[in-house]
Amino acid sequence: MTRIGRPSSPVPHGFPHLETVRASITTLFRRLSDEGVRAYATPFAAADAAFEDSEDLHLGAHRLASAMVRALRLPDARVVVAFRPMAQAASVELAAGPEYFVEVNDRFRTHRRDLAAALAHEVAHVLLHRLDLRMPTTAADEILTDTAAAYLGVGWLLLDAYREDALGHQRLGYLTPEEFGYVLARRASLFGEDPSPWFTSPQAYEAYRRGRARAARDLRRAPLASAGRAERLRYAVDRRAGTAPGRGAAYRFEGGGAGPRVSFPCPVCGQRLRLPVGGPVRARCGLCRTVLDCDT
Repeated sequence: MTRIGRPSSPVPHGFPHLETVRASITTLFRRLSDEGVRAYATPFAAADAAFEDSEDLHLGAHRLASAMVRALRLPDARVVVAFRPMAQAASVELAAGPEYFVEVNDRFRTHRRDLAAALAHEVAHVLLHRLDLRMPTTAADEILTDTAAAYLGVGWLLLDAYREDALGHQRLGYLTPEEFGYVLARRASLFGEDPSPWFTSPQAYEAYRRGRARAARDLRRAPLASAGRAERLRYAVDRRAGTAPGRGAAYRFEGGGAGPRVSFPCPVCGQRLRLPVGGPVRARCGLCRTVLDCDT
């Protein structure tokens, strides 16, 4: 189900779901594997999302749905789109397939530029259903769905649907705009892409910029060698004390017969790594195969 923000309600901002977002990225890597995630290197093209007023409504909706199915690598799935009055933006009936029925809000009959965004969330639901991937709660499931859509190349449309000005606002999905930006930045780092030119909404671009700054901090957290001076000093104090790290630190120290170790999340996939405490070392993540320069 795609949620649409009510015009009378303020758009939430910040990173309230960040831990669930990070866990969702790890879940994708564990289920799809590194090779499987990298198969989504081609993002959904802006040209495929275009929907002119002159195009037949139902034929155009079918075209968008088919393009979304291909982008999410579901070639044996068919999505049938219908329009009706409803409170939410869209919903999907998850059955055995291969045919899935998506209902979308009547407003998209005329607000066609955002129909692809609504379909991105629903077809991502189909993908996760086919992969048998779910979170413990419905709320976390929706965060997983938005995260999967963004990380696998179609969810930038959900962020681009975010608009906010003196006359009103619109927001699709369950992530905040900044969280969408964070996931897109994590994807951009993996695939070496720049989604900035795709945004038609100035507010979406600013949210991406803020999310990108937060994602960049993940690449500078101790014990990564790229950590900043303040982070390195705090890590050194915690290491000497041999106690639990300060609030906000991602690492933790563990004892054992083989000597002290530090565990911390891989900045790419989130899988926890465990390294001996002892100085500079290069480590390869066993899940995403990323090679990391660390100073433990």
